[in-house]
Amino acid sequence: MRLRKYNKSLGILSLIAGTLLLSGCDSALLNPKGQVALEQRSLILTAFGLMMIVVIPAVLMAVVFAWKYRASNTNAKYSPNWSHSNKVEAVVWTVPILIIIFLAILTWKSTHALDPSKPLVSDVKPIEIDVVALDWKWLFIYPEQGIATVNQIAFPANTPVSFKITSNSVMNSFFIPTLGSQIYAMAGMQTKLHLIANEPGTFDGISSNFSGRGFSGMKFKAIATPDNASFDQWVAKVKDSSNTLTTMDDFEKLAAPSENHPVEFFSTANPELFKQVIGKFKMSHGKMDMSGHEGMDMNEAPKAGAEE
Repeated sequence: MRLRKYNKSLGILSLIAGTLLLSGCDSALLNPKGQVALEQRSLILTAFGLMMIVVIPAVLMAVVFAWKYRASNTNAKYSPNWSHSNKVEAVVWTVPILIIIFLAILTWKSTHALDPSKPLVSDVKPIEIDVVALDWKWLFIYPEQGIATVNQIAFPANTPVSFKITSNSVMNSFFIPTLGSQIYAMAGMQTKLHLIANEPGTFDGISSNFSGRGFSGMKFKAIATPDNASFDQWVAKVKDSSNTLTTMDDFEKLAAPSENHPVEFFSTANPELFKQVIGKFKMSHGKMDMSGHEGMDMNEAPKAGAEE
């Protein structure tokens, strides 16, 4: 008897503790601040709701059947020879098939609609940012403004942002959860990502792909300014820095591995640095592209039937 009371008390305390611990959780994916993230949340909730059509009845029936046909219920119907029901078979097969078909169509449409490389429809000119994943920090180059930053970016709210992404080392993954899609960063290759913030704010950016010892500190801040004037003020603050990033020697010094690297500004940056980072890997493998291409674009899959 004491053991039962102890187990019951322990269960209640565990439930209370779990509720208190989870009350502070805030899922970034379910708290979107950008149009892409909003559409992705809608997709997640729709898919979850459809799956619950199967899960909830199955869980309820498991409880109801166990209670109804318990040993002490002598009024329950006993059918030892029952083996098949066309009605049950129709429900068991038809409902899941319809859900799978709906999910397949939904996934197909949303995959193309939310393609990371697809530019966002907007009358506003996008802000261009080149992203280079380093060990263990993020380098951001603004080719139009001629500046660069480490572990911090800024852009006006309601303005599309066009990212070109690569890596100077191992594969990484660029992700701002509240704004939308993550995309991989790979050495010698270029991926593209288009995002937009629907409101001003400061959003957390992370690396969502394990890349070594300093991975846990590979974080950055994405600042969506209220307007263009605020963004210009941020650019002016970056240009006040005495640091410059104009040569590959400057880049290699910055690229040296470091953990929990602080925010750093560069008043002058080579607009061609992103291409040079990609190009050095092509040259090191004896595959320098003499046509001037920026590198393989991993967002563009080969067309079916293309000749090799």
